[in-house]
Amino acid sequence: MDSKPLILLAAGGTGGHLFPAEALGVELIRRGYRVRLATDSRAVRFSGLFTPDMTDVVPSETVRGRNPIALARTGIMLGYGLITALGLVRRLKPAAVIGFGGYPTLPPLLAARLLGVPGIIHDANAVLGRANRFLSGRVSAIATSLPGVLDRDPALAGKTTTVGTPMRPAILTAAGVPYEPPLPNGPLRLLVVGGSQGARVMSDIVPPAIEKLEPALWSRLELTQQVREEDMSRVRAVYDKLKIKAELAPFFSDLPARLASTHLIVSRSGAGTVAELAAIGRPSILVPLPGAIDQDQFANAGVLSQADGAIRIVQSDFTPDRLASEISAFAAEPSRLTAMAANARKVGRLDAAERLADLVAKVAKI
Repeated sequence: MDSKPLILLAAGGTGGHLFPAEALGVELIRRGYRVRLATDSRAVRFSGLFTPDMTDVVPSETVRGRNPIALARTGIMLGYGLITALGLVRRLKPAAVIGFGGYPTLPPLLAARLLGVPGIIHDANAVLGRANRFLSGRVSAIATSLPGVLDRDPALAGKTTTVGTPMRPAILTAAGVPYEPPLPNGPLRLLVVGGSQGARVMSDIVPPAIEKLEPALWSRLELTQQVREEDMSRVRAVYDKLKIKAELAPFFSDLPARLASTHLIVSRSGAGTVAELAAIGRPSILVPLPGAIDQDQFANAGVLSQADGAIRIVQSDFTPDRLASEISAFAAEPSRLTAMAANARKVGRLDAAERLADLVAKVAKI
């Protein structure tokens, strides 16, 4: 039996939750600890640190509305997940359980609470997510990416530490690439990403915005865009008609390197995306996902826009005319892009994994 302390990491099966967990896992392994991941079935599509033999799938369900049948299903699935997680925690005997948000973290963190295992939650958003809000009074410590998240709640502020968002190795590598602004009449590299809930609006708005640019810009553009399969043909048709140099795909596994090599990013403003843009230091146009209960993406985008590292555009204002105007202005004045890149970089933290690992060691007493 390996005597090294085991840390169980719990994360929802999306990149925004998994990537910080991976970054912490890398740092904990570097320090000589063992790590495992408890997550949902979505995580199997991500490659990286967590190989199948290091991963435990725990049943869970997200609260998707107030429909009684849907709520009952969610409750049943989370209850089943809790039973599974109790068995997992009893078997693994972790020194601590660390959650990174999303409803799949509820069963492992509640199991840890019931079995007397120290628990920590990390939240990368400017406002605490619903699952983490529920867990906040049931864990030993809270880690946040941004300062001031819980300042208005004295009961929680006392056990809260601001650490930043742990960055996976690929982001740390990308952060070492200096920003190179576009040269006059040279290529203008534009990266458009939408995430799981955002790619549709990018497919609706970006192609007609590109059509509205001056034709002289079409030959300069080198466009990379995340596009869902069902939108692929219509988006590609526009770019082919304009003879735009475009690479389209539903998912980019090498996104950190693409972020580093681009001049301007158009994106949603999920916590992970905003943290990575800040860590690498790249200018962006951010379109928060509307309709969120706690408006987390609006708040996330505000962190970079207030630092003059990004332009925040609410979706109702995100029109082809507005986007075309912004791209044209940047192309005419590339020094603005350079300034925004530097401002974004000032917000970024590259030592977050080390800071969070220090907190884990303190809480777990290892």
